[in-house]
Amino acid sequence: MTAPLRIGNCSGFYGDRLSAMAELLAGSPGVDVITGDYLAELTMLILGKDRMRDADLGYARTFVTQVEQSLGTAMERGVRIVANAGGLNPAGLADKLREVARGLGLDPVISHVEGDDLLPRAAELGLDGALTANAYLGGFGIAAALDEGADIVVTGRVTDASLVVGPAASHFGWTPDDLDALAGAVVAGHVIECGTQATGGNFSGFLALPRDARQLGFPVAGVHADGSCVITKQDDTAGLVSVDTVTAQLVYEIQTATYLNPDVSVDLTSLRLTQDGPDRVRIAGVRGAPPPEQLKVCVNELGGWRNAAELVLTGLDIDAKAQWVQAQVEAAWGDARPAVVDWTLARTDTPDADTQETASARLRCTVLDPSPEPVGKSFTGACVALALGSYPGFTLTGPPAKPSPYGVYRAAYVDRDTVTHTVVHGDGRREVVADPHISRSSEVETEPLGRSSEVETTGPTMRIPLGTFVHARSGDKGGDANVGLWVSRADASSEEQYVARHAWLREVITPEQVRRLLPEAESLAIEVHDLPNLGAVNVLLRGLLGQGVAASTRFDPQAKAVGEWLRARHVDVPEELV
Repeated sequence: MTAPLRIGNCSGFYGDRLSAMAELLAGSPGVDVITGDYLAELTMLILGKDRMRDADLGYARTFVTQVEQSLGTAMERGVRIVANAGGLNPAGLADKLREVARGLGLDPVISHVEGDDLLPRAAELGLDGALTANAYLGGFGIAAALDEGADIVVTGRVTDASLVVGPAASHFGWTPDDLDALAGAVVAGHVIECGTQATGGNFSGFLALPRDARQLGFPVAGVHADGSCVITKQDDTAGLVSVDTVTAQLVYEIQTATYLNPDVSVDLTSLRLTQDGPDRVRIAGVRGAPPPEQLKVCVNELGGWRNAAELVLTGLDIDAKAQWVQAQVEAAWGDARPAVVDWTLARTDTPDADTQETASARLRCTVLDPSPEPVGKSFTGACVALALGSYPGFTLTGPPAKPSPYGVYRAAYVDRDTVTHTVVHGDGRREVVADPHISRSSEVETEPLGRSSEVETTGPTMRIPLGTFVHARSGDKGGDANVGLWVSRADASSEEQYVARHAWLREVITPEQVRRLLPEAESLAIEVHDLPNLGAVNVLLRGLLGQGVAASTRFDPQAKAVGEWLRARHVDVPEELV
């Protein structure tokens, strides 16, 4: 059997642990490829602002530091580095890395992938007003660069999973027609793309993790020639790789039961997970279909200006205090009222509290406007001026802040022939990557679950938190949020109980039930999709985050904790399942 290609991921976002690349190179067993994912939708906005200030920027600068620390070791061991840290300026990043390498006395082959940046054609494509506009590319540009001997490949906006698809396609000689293998690599890439989220980070079952104060180890995917893989981590690193930690990442930031990528459409109902030993989870059986006709485009626009103030309300009559100060602030604005005003009262106070903080609630006002003036001094001044003339105990949690610009995210779609997926090899040669065959029916034929929220059970029930035996992982997808919910075999007393718990979960989690449990989503379109092989359902909350993370006024703008909120809600559960 051909040895697997061992791919370790050293970054899940722009700002992740700087030492991770060096840790992967020093750890055992070793890796063949190190990937790094730096580009969230919000990151593209941040890089867009960087580029406005300096046209030579627009890439993830922390990646340069990581390479400078580790390049010598990587070249000595033959480990190749693939990252989307190029952001809006992959050519600029490639040049910067060559400069760093020369300073180290090294001469690596550095290639970059481009063609994703559609900003120069924004008006032609109907994307007027865009600050950034980047199509999501697949992995075959990366593969072409590696085929030509690249030691480092940096890209712009490829999909996160493409960082694994590219090296695997190059190593095993896959073509665009190897759909099942490509789908398996997409799944492997999706599991490791967020770094330590696959090894116990943000895991609702964290109480089962080994008690260890060390930072969690980064994940490694051993990808096989057929696209199957084993997810693991290096020896003597903190954390855990289990069916549940891997499931947590598989249900993260997905939408339907089909995971669309530029190279393949992945049937998420097909994959199978098995524990293959300590800290080893095997993923097999993944089926792929041809990719979609169009490519998704990440569009960020400058939406305007925002500001916020938080007032502390202590003791008795909290609601009356909040109503009075809200009316006073809004009256003080007069005709300068901001375009968007969002008041949120968080009742963090408790009766007869033994500390002042636990006797207090927080009233937050978030404002947005196309111009900075209405959210500047006219907003903060109205709050501060009430310090001696409003409710008893008036205080703010911080000094007045200046307004800051915010961005608006939206997804657009373009025909595939709109984009010229291009590799610029280390010697300057340019190679256009051929587009794969496409299908008009890439979606797997599945329908959202839509059963009644009334579940017929025999025997007594008890009202307990949903999270008593249901795990969750949640996150953002533009203006939408997703919550993956699943039940664990490891938590069940028997296989029969596990099956019964999963059947109950599928029946009880309906759009109607979700609206009851999450009142903030009461007016939203909600979909629930079944993922039977994972013992899971995926809940899609359309529009929960409004115009995206940067414009969201929610307390949790990236929906990272929505899953934990849902787990804490109480439901009626048959006693036989507990």
